[in-house]
Amino acid sequence: MNIGDILMLLISLIVFPGLIFISASSLFTEWFIRKVTARIQNRMGPSYTGPFGILQPFIDFIKLIGVKELKLQRYSSTMLAGLGLLMAIGALVSSLLLLPISIVRIQAPYDVIVLIYLTVVWTLIGLIIAALSYPNPFTIAGVSRMLALATFVEPAWVVALLVPFIATSKLYNCSYSVLCTSRYTLSILGINPLYILPYILGIIAILVASQAKLMYKPFDIPEAEQELISGHITEFSGPVLALYNLAHDIETTVIALIVVYIYLGGPYPYPHLSVPGALLLIIKYFIIVTIITIIRSVFGRFRIDDAIRSIIKYSLTISIIALILSWIM
Repeated sequence: MNIGDILMLLISLIVFPGLIFISASSLFTEWFIRKVTARIQNRMGPSYTGPFGILQPFIDFIKLIGVKELKLQRYSSTMLAGLGLLMAIGALVSSLLLLPISIVRIQAPYDVIVLIYLTVVWTLIGLIIAALSYPNPFTIAGVSRMLALATFVEPAWVVALLVPFIATSKLYNCSYSVLCTSRYTLSILGINPLYILPYILGIIAILVASQAKLMYKPFDIPEAEQELISGHITEFSGPVLALYNLAHDIETTVIALIVVYIYLGGPYPYPHLSVPGALLLIIKYFIIVTIITIIRSVFGRFRIDDAIRSIIKYSLTISIIALILSWIM
């Protein structure tokens, strides 16, 4: 790589669509989720900081970083917690390089494995490291619930994610490439309309799995306030809590973008760099976020056994059926 390539890579990682852009987008997404949730529950939501309260998530982040006290324990390690959360954020930001939105686009056969590795493995490991940096009975219980949930959620999410990859690799020889799949994922419906069935099943499965992966209601069991105070984040405070909130918001944004590109084709049928394409991409993104928010707002919390049964029934089973259908068509 020459100096120009290295510079473009750094811009992609730090500026767009890297840390700065995805952080700003995730804070805006948090505002949108809080606003929609409030309207559904007949509340105002963020209203005073900035126009329509749009700057409230940013102010909350700054307040946690610079004003709120960092709580310490005798056996805790705030440095290890910060490193775990930075690891999760770094993995999520790096996964953007595989999507068409990136200036520097990394493409290779079977690079979906890298996408799964970053968004599933390293993100989860980073969150677990951060939580276990604060030994506490409530933290341990929250982490155990998180792992129990992840045992079923992550396979369901991965299987549902693979449905468009199988279809495009069969018809367009995409070789399980994220970039190629996102370009042709919707065009295959014009070639073989029968693929609409596994696609519908797959998007239902991946939305349910995403809801649980993000620990939104009804799958927020690892941080059930009535039972575990706040579960795996009970001891988080100050800058550590700010990093955790940011990591969670970034994960929400990245997962929504992945669903938009892999299932909905991103800006398709418009070119990626066109104004109509950008507007369509934004509309699709907020449709996915709105669906997640509505589910979060209208459901109560499941028990861990109910949550696992629901994931097996509505996500894992449906995604396996969609995977088989996409394979045999």
